[in-house]
Formats: sequence, structure tokens, C-alpha cells
Amino acid sequence: MEVKLHDIGEGMTEANINHFLVKVGDIVKADQPLVEVQTDKMTAEIPAPFSGVIKEFTVNEGETIPVGSTVLRMEKEQGVSTGSRRIVPETTQIVTKKRILASPYTRKIARENGVNIEEVKGSGAGGRIVDEDVLLYMKGESATTPRQAEERQTAASPVSVESAGHTIPFRGRRKQIASKMSQSLITIPHCTHFEEIDVTNLLAWKDTMKASGGSISMGAYFIKAISVCLKEFPIFNARLNEEEECVELQAHHNIGIAVDTEEGLIVPVIKQVERKTMKDIHAEMKDLTIKAQDGKLTMKEIKGGTFTVSNVGPLNGSIGATPIINEPEVALLAFHKTKKRPMVNEKDEIVIRSMMNLSMSFDHRVVDGGTAVKFTNRLSDLIEHPQSMLLELM
Repeated sequence: MEVKLHDIGEGMTEANINHFLVKVGDIVKADQPLVEVQTDKMTAEIPAPFSGVIKEFTVNEGETIPVGSTVLRMEKEQGVSTGSRRIVPETTQIVTKKRILASPYTRKIARENGVNIEEVKGSGAGGRIVDEDVLLYMKGESATTPRQAEERQTAASPVSVESAGHTIPFRGRRKQIASKMSQSLITIPHCTHFEEIDVTNLLAWKDTMKASGGSISMGAYFIKAISVCLKEFPIFNARLNEEEECVELQAHHNIGIAVDTEEGLIVPVIKQVERKTMKDIHAEMKDLTIKAQDGKLTMKEIKGGTFTVSNVGPLNGSIGATPIINEPEVALLAFHKTKKRPMVNEKDEIVIRSMMNLSMSFDHRVVDGGTAVKFTNRLSDLIEHPQSMLLELM
């Protein structure tokens, strides 16, 4: 029986074969993962439709195939039933594979250097194996902890000698990201508005919350503040329908959070932010970020966004950008790093304040610059005066 690549999400047309989780001759159980595939949005596993034996692979690892293509062939094993009652002979051995977390490029490095990736100890989040782990394994070394891995990575040059001469596959998520970004720039006349915001009071508020046992991230506060602004400026929570010649204002604030992962950028979505508390948003952000980095997001968790936020501040390396809008949305807002700077207050005194820049790209077909300024002015007020948020939450 043929096991095919089925549609695991709306709009999906193809996927990249990341890694086979079984080998020819393996006896597997029904619903056991057989192969890991990568779409433009997520990593997923194709399960066995019944208990049986793996007979043949019809595609290769690293190959990109369209939906409906045959991935492998299976045969029902004698004595193995797919019903609710399963009778297995004593001599039958069920083979289960250890789940290996690693990007396609990391796996490629391992294969080309004859490394059994199952023997490599991962230093990334959740035990994920990164390029450096494979290179260290080849030297007989290992980064046994995330901190050691980070220290090694910091000390290493951007392009290591060992990786020189390799090619980086341009397919899967990276190819799809490129296609979507190109389409967005071609379709949408982008305009980017820049602003600086004093976050001194917000940082003090955050410390106070933490001391009282109610720790809330800056990102959660930003997202809730954006929701307040979207309520007052719904034009930024909209979609342009050129065919019907109208702008469709969206009913809920479904805010996407851009997450940087080893396989590329992905944007999980926090749904109906206007109905959630900052505590709820904080918890959901943390959960979605971990899932994104581990490649465990579902299609439901990455669809339906109406506005996107990119918080690059924690990376501590950006003071501005010209973000590309996540089409068909109308705007994207990026928060950059916070830095203490001397500022002049209302009394013409020089004081040290914590300042943060933001970049807001918007669709100039739908919104004018003046409206964008009003939006960021309102957002600045909510961020610079955290107590004002209380009035919005009543």
C-alpha cells in the first residue's frame, strides 16, 4: 500500500522530505511516525496508516515533492491487525526510532561526513542538534550544555572552516519565505514609520510586577497595548479586498509573533488578544515560541493573523529596520533594542532614560502616514505611562 503526502494545512502544495524515521524492513505500529516533512510554515510527521512492514522508499531525503506524491510503500505484516484487537506473534519486534530534532542542513552535514546523527548529543532547545554539535562530534568533542554551546558559538567565526565549501539548500521553509516576501513587496507599496519610545517607567513597572510574583514580559505588554490601539484604529486590523473594492475590518485582534528558528522565520498567532489578559498573553507567547523553535506548531496556530509583531530587542543588535508586511495584513510593527541615553526632560534637564526604537511598516494603499503617526503616538503613550493601561482594562 502506498503512503502519500497528504495536505496537512490549507494552501499547502508541496513539502520537503526532511528525514525518514524508519528504514526498509522495519515493522511499525499504526500511527507511528514514518517521515518528517517540512512545509513553508511547519515541520510535521506522516504517520503509518496501519501496522505493517516498510517495503520501499519512493523519494529521497532532501527532495521537495507535491501533495499527493507517494512517499513510501508498506505491507501489512502477517499477524498484525489494524483493528481494535491486535495479535502479534512472539517473534515480532516492533521498531521504534528515537525522535531526533535537527534541521535539514544539520542532517546534511552529518550525512556528508558519515556521522550517525543519533549518536550526536544536541545542545539546542529541547535537545535539538545544531550544526556545531555535529562539527564538535567529528572532532571528538561535545557541547554538553546550552551555555557551553552558546560560548562556543560566540567564539566561532560566522562561517567556520569546516562548513566552507558547503551549499545551503534553498527549499522548504526558506524557499517559501522568499516567495512570500517577494510577493508582499511586489504587491504592497510599503511605507515605514520610525519612532522612539521611553520605556523607563515600563521597566520599573515590570520590576514591581516581578517582585510581587506577577512577572509579565515586555512583549506581552506590547501586544496588549497594540490591541488597545487596534481598537481605536481598526484600519490597521484589516485586509484589502481589491476584487470587491473594499477594506475588510477584522472582528478580532489575532496578533502574530515573529519567531526566529533554525529553519527560518515563522509567525505563530495569538488569537483574540482583545479578550485576553496580559498574563494569558505572556503564557501563550512562551508556549508558542517553544513550539516554533521545536518545530511542533500546528497549522491552526499559524493561521488567521490580522497584525504582526516582531520583537528583535532581545537580540540586542538592531536600532531600526524596514519590516516586510505579512500579506494580506495591512501592517507590521517591530520593536528594537533598548538603550540608556541622555535625554532632555520638560525642565530642560539632562536625564538618563531607557529608550527603545520601533519600526512600523504599513500598506500605503490602505493607510496614510498621518494615521500611522497617530497610531504610534497612542502606543507610545500606553508604553511610556503604564498606569494609563489600567483605564483601558476596566
